[in-house]
Amino acid sequence: MAEQQYDYDLFVIGAGSGGVRAARMSAQHGARVAIAEQQYLGGTCVNVGCVPKKLFVYAASFHEEFTAAAGFGWQMPPATFDWSVLRDNKNTEIARLNGIYDNLLKNAGVTLFNARAVVESPHEVLVDGQKISCRYILVCTGGQPFVPDFPGSEHVITSDQVFFLDKLPEVITVVGGGYISVEFAGIFNGLGVETHLDYRGPLFLKSFDQDLREILAEQMAEKGVHLHFDTEVNSIARQGDTLISSLSNGEELASGLVMYATGRTPNIQNLGLDNTEVVIDKRGCVVVDEQFQTNEASVYAIGDVIGRVELTPVAIQEGMILAANLFNGGNAVMDYDFIPTAVFSQPNLATVGYTEQQAQQRFDKIDVYSSRFKPMKETLGGGADIIFMKLIVDALSDRVVGCHMLGEGAGELIQGLAVAIKAGATKNDFDATVGIHPTAAEEFVTMRTSV
Repeated sequence: MAEQQYDYDLFVIGAGSGGVRAARMSAQHGARVAIAEQQYLGGTCVNVGCVPKKLFVYAASFHEEFTAAAGFGWQMPPATFDWSVLRDNKNTEIARLNGIYDNLLKNAGVTLFNARAVVESPHEVLVDGQKISCRYILVCTGGQPFVPDFPGSEHVITSDQVFFLDKLPEVITVVGGGYISVEFAGIFNGLGVETHLDYRGPLFLKSFDQDLREILAEQMAEKGVHLHFDTEVNSIARQGDTLISSLSNGEELASGLVMYATGRTPNIQNLGLDNTEVVIDKRGCVVVDEQFQTNEASVYAIGDVIGRVELTPVAIQEGMILAANLFNGGNAVMDYDFIPTAVFSQPNLATVGYTEQQAQQRFDKIDVYSSRFKPMKETLGGGADIIFMKLIVDALSDRVVGCHMLGEGAGELIQGLAVAIKAGATKNDFDATVGIHPTAAEEFVTMRTSV
């Protein structure tokens, strides 16, 4: 398929989930494809993101399981935890996944360069000292943690380092209010570390439904996480092995480790995009149209670098659409409505569609249904966890436009409901569906009174 003057039809810079999928699908459509990755295959998600984080969430949840087991008749000696076993087993699993990504690319016929690639011109990249010509260039280099500049910022770590710690601290301060900070506050707390979460706003997870945010804060505090809202870190000073954080409320907080999770920025520094007509917006994101094409006709971008919805499955879907459009006669655009997402906090929360606040602004009239209850396991297990569920309905059409859950298994449950909601299910469809008893999930089809 490659025109005679080009070495490849497509050169992909960045072998994260989106880049690998775009490369594989393009090759399957008959294109000649190369991909370059300077660090590790699978990108942030596989190596220092979603996958190892979820493994750590599992590890952190076991202490509550051991406690709950006593109520069901199980007796066991006091449990102990070895961080090095978890860390090293995680490393082994990630190495296995790296190998799978390598095989996927090779089996698809994609040429892999384990080196940094730089854009030399609209149709040329420099990789491993070699100039390679290509019909199209795809930029999908993901993001990197952002740490603001303040006195003592050199003492902090980010999610890039947290998966490889030599040992766990006795006390940790986690700074931020998004997915990563909330999830790691739960992880460290569950692993027995005294955990403090500092966030400059009044409540974390600002893009999520207000009820979920408030109830999650209650639950995290109940589990022992120390929440410090409306609080900023002014400076950090080291005193031996202790880090002293000076807070905006005048207090000082001593901890063995400070982790910043205060957002991410596109990873496009020194990539050579200034050798093209590619435009970068004020957020540092690559500007693309609905077809993921930049202002340079031969250069495309997907994933976190374009700053739309920064989730791994979104980047994968974008890569599939782009490959079909470029090499299989497609003309599709990405639909960003009703994308489900989960926060693997403890307890988990998950959502699809509009929050109550968003729906109030978008629709003339809405009906809101909610339910809060203790899960069956807690009745004998003795824990304090609750489950909260919420449906948002457009009153005029009866369509369910928002579905939210906090509680064990929220991500698994919302993924299934997302199919129905994406397809346009109405509240009547929910009501007409027979529940599975006894499950938490049946509550979604038995809510009859709006609030």
